[in-house]
Amino acid sequence: MKLFYLLVLVPLALPGQFFRRDGDAAKPTDKTAAANTKEISVSGQTQWVDTGIDLAPGDVVKLTGSGSIKLVNAKEENGPEGGKRGWMDMIRTLPVNDGNRGALIGRIGDRDTARAFLIGSLREQRAGLAGRLFVGINMASSDKASGAFKVIVERTAAAVSDAAPYKVTHKLTQAQLDSIPLRVKGDDGTPGDRTNFVVIGSEQQVKIALEHAGWTVVDRTPKDAALRSAMSILTKGAYVTLPMSDLLLFDRPQDYGYAQGDPLKVIAARHHFRIWKAPFEVGTQDVWIGAGTHDVGFDKDQRNGKITHKIDPNTDLERDYIARSFQEEGSIVLTEYMTAKNPIKEAKTAHGQAFHSDGRHAILYMKPDTLDMITPFSDLFCSVLKKNNPDGGDWGSCSQWIEEPGKESLNLPKIPGPDKYRVVIVPGFFSSCFPEAPAYIEAHDYMKKQFGYQVDVFGVPNDSSEDNAAKIAAYLKAEAAKDSRQFIVLGYSKGAPDLQVMLANFPDLRPRIAAFLSVAGASGGSRMADAAPAMAEKYMNQFQISKSCQGDVAMGFRSLQRRVRMEFLARNPNPYVPTYSLPAIADKDNMSKALANAAPMIAAFDRDHDGQLTRGDAIVPGSRLLGAARSDHFALALPFEKAKGSQFGAMMDKNHYPRAALLEAMVRLVVQDLEAKSK
Repeated sequence: MKLFYLLVLVPLALPGQFFRRDGDAAKPTDKTAAANTKEISVSGQTQWVDTGIDLAPGDVVKLTGSGSIKLVNAKEENGPEGGKRGWMDMIRTLPVNDGNRGALIGRIGDRDTARAFLIGSLREQRAGLAGRLFVGINMASSDKASGAFKVIVERTAAAVSDAAPYKVTHKLTQAQLDSIPLRVKGDDGTPGDRTNFVVIGSEQQVKIALEHAGWTVVDRTPKDAALRSAMSILTKGAYVTLPMSDLLLFDRPQDYGYAQGDPLKVIAARHHFRIWKAPFEVGTQDVWIGAGTHDVGFDKDQRNGKITHKIDPNTDLERDYIARSFQEEGSIVLTEYMTAKNPIKEAKTAHGQAFHSDGRHAILYMKPDTLDMITPFSDLFCSVLKKNNPDGGDWGSCSQWIEEPGKESLNLPKIPGPDKYRVVIVPGFFSSCFPEAPAYIEAHDYMKKQFGYQVDVFGVPNDSSEDNAAKIAAYLKAEAAKDSRQFIVLGYSKGAPDLQVMLANFPDLRPRIAAFLSVAGASGGSRMADAAPAMAEKYMNQFQISKSCQGDVAMGFRSLQRRVRMEFLARNPNPYVPTYSLPAIADKDNMSKALANAAPMIAAFDRDHDGQLTRGDAIVPGSRLLGAARSDHFALALPFEKAKGSQFGAMMDKNHYPRAALLEAMVRLVVQDLEAKSK
């Protein structure tokens, strides 16, 4: 066993923000119709119930569940969140495989792309496409239960905006389409599947949209498969992906492979596709080329006689399925079809299977992310590092420390508002174990002396997010009673979900919170949180870090479970205050030894990670994205250079980062944004 079982836990919902929230009330940003309310009964004798409610694109539906059912063979009743997961859940086929058996669920529409989603006791959902709302129980169609759930459905019609509808200003040209290879190739050069769709949008937009639409990143190698399979067993989750072979386009393997399927059927039948980033852009948008097919069984590879997947020969069906899947998620603003010069209409795959097509490509345009603040933040950070250099020393090129380096020449006046705002930092898991290394200690005195900004760290124990939220609220209320300034709260690692819970549970504090910064925050949870608790105590003793640690570690770990965080985001899909996210990404060159063993497991889920969290899990849904720091999870906030006398500190050998420059740049950007909005 390695140290990472202790370390991996230190520290999606919908992609857009529906409402701007000020204080207690959720205020629609545009003109809306009154909400329609209806009560539905869901009997345990049926899997799905038609609510009779038709949703239009953009409608927001709030679903509140209550009641209980008892599944046949279950030991006890369960509420809308479902029963406890057992090992048998590994081999069940459920509408929501990541949800508890017997949970309250929903779906919009009868289309084949309509993905079921967890409701539990509370969920808000926006309709991507028009469709009838169904509610049901997360069980197999053959299952039965006694009892019933009650669901209160509150529908709010889509906002009627005074603004003109979004218009795509730059489109894929015929010349660009013709430059795309019509077929992918195997590593031996044998032509394979045809390319059949194109997506115009950023990498992060595409990944988030696919996750929300129910697609799963497929393992690249047998090693990835083994790691993810092991994690699925440890978490009693449904493992639904198998390795996908590398195929070549633009003379390189796919950037990502995605699949949809059921646990019992995915080996023989699954929707899947590969995508490659194109070597050109449309306007300023990235372009992704996809090749999708539908596995429907097994066949013999005519080249070598080995068993391989058999595909549906009508590849247009899978192309259109993928297009509808993006549309269902709601981020596509325009879908068109184009035909390349000399299109492929009939051919054989690399395995010798015949396929046919009408030769068209589906062209999918995503709306540019208006919440993206990557460029202004990069310019600020690089200019602060070059001109002010609050950390001292020679830090070299800004590109070493941030993913998309910006200008170094910005004018940097005094940061306005020290009489209006103060900064409070809530650090993450195990921070109480290292009192000698407080978060952003390098910047505390600097921010006070140079700009008059008060920066405080409120350390929390290793307790649940709910318990920590109450402690944070009590601290902020006490401070607010003697200080009229608003708080800019920064949540690092687990401090971010602790603050999210505080904002949800203590609405009376929201008017005092000017902004929320999530830095490498575990908003989406940790991929390994279910596995680590049983192993944590051993390593806390081994590295002698348990004596100063405070709190209930087991409950703290539970708060970081991905399912727990996803359920929270389903109940609270919109930020309550202006919110900003800065994830971190690391590789072997800037990752400390303490995190190196965890990296392969995290990378099996997403190649972009900081040794603790994937990039996507470190972004608060609906927040303004500041880009990504080039740092491992710890170096971004914690000065473990100061703890190198210990065995633990010695393993933090890549802990160097200009943290004071980072904090100054973040405060500058947030204050500028707040001041601009107040005018």
